[in-house]
Amino acid sequence: MKRGVFICIEGIDASGKTTQAKLLVKNLTERGYEAIYTSEPTRGFFGKILRQKILYGNKRVPAVIEALLFALDRLDHVEKEIKPALREGKIVVSDRYLYSSIAYQGAAGLDLDWIEKINRWAVKPDLAIYLDVPAETVIKRLKGERSIMENLENQRKVREVYLKLVREKKLLLINGNRSINEVEHEILQIVLEHLKTSFAETA
Repeated sequence: MKRGVFICIEGIDASGKTTQAKLLVKNLTERGYEAIYTSEPTRGFFGKILRQKILYGNKRVPAVIEALLFALDRLDHVEKEIKPALREGKIVVSDRYLYSSIAYQGAAGLDLDWIEKINRWAVKPDLAIYLDVPAETVIKRLKGERSIMENLENQRKVREVYLKLVREKKLLLINGNRSINEVEHEILQIVLEHLKTSFAETA
């Protein structure tokens, strides 16, 4: 059996990544591919801690603790969801992945190389897409939704780290500041082209 394909979609908060990840799975499924949607933080043990105590808690914990918890949750994600699905030949579409840790904890002041090091066992995506949206735009979209990570200055810092990863060719930038349909179409075309090459190489 051919190994599956792993795709992740990244972006700052309210950039549209969840919508686009789900649309991608829908579009691929309609074309006969076996595709699944997954996300980080997960619904597992460490993911629940992250959601309850860190993402929506009253105060921010040290960035090192955040980074380590995200790394543990990612290990759980990789071993229980991503690897098994890839072994079955499925296309895995993840809403956030390793690059979220690099961007968010990196924006909080942690060394980017250290963040990558504690995630060195993470499966490398075959295609990593970054939806670029100005921080000012996402703050308007959030409209007061409560999360300690969601403020203008922080979103700007996070975006800068993402753009650094784009320059290093670790992420493929797509302009997310357009209609949902326009972004959906571009992502689908990029992914279909990638799948042609991927499956041709493993044929």
